[in-house]
Amino acid sequence: MISILDYDAGNIMSVKKAMEFLGEEAVITRDRDVIMASDKVILPGVGSFGDAMEKIRSYKLDRVIYDVVDAGTPFLGICLGLQLLYKTSEETPGVCGLGILDGEIVRIPDAPGLKIPQIGWNSLKITEGKRLFSGIPQDSYVYFVHSYYLKSKELSDVAATTHFSVDIHAAVERDNVFACQFHPEKSSKVGLQILKNFVEL
Repeated sequence: MISILDYDAGNIMSVKKAMEFLGEEAVITRDRDVIMASDKVILPGVGSFGDAMEKIRSYKLDRVIYDVVDAGTPFLGICLGLQLLYKTSEETPGVCGLGILDGEIVRIPDAPGLKIPQIGWNSLKITEGKRLFSGIPQDSYVYFVHSYYLKSKELSDVAATTHFSVDIHAAVERDNVFACQFHPEKSSKVGLQILKNFVEL
């Protein structure tokens, strides 16, 4: 069973539907016992860093997330869910994120001809050997919606990059923790394969 963490964020149902399309049992929950008993856990999300951390803490999901990660359960952050794995974001200075991975979330710099937020498809440069991207061809296109992006301190964590005004760390993986800035659940066959790879870890 796959637990999808419920902290009142947007875009949760589309993740559940993608998992069910892959034949997986998925539940949207904030019940600690259900989450801890799950085979996989997903932290999706659309919204602001500060509001999301406030909700996560109010539901005591931060403690559950730390316990899931410590237990070695495969954990996937999607979009805002990636950003929340880090300690700080320029979107809401002074708010402390989960700090599970090492890096910073910064605003995409303005550039001629580019609109921020980035909304649309962009290609990935995939790091060889990363499990989340097994069988995914180089330069595959995935769907992004974001104004802030990850600069990972640990380059060994970076599973894929993209370019939009700057080089963006678009996906990371370290041990049992995986995350994508893009939306695999909205990225057609490529996205479904990425989710399938996560399910099969």
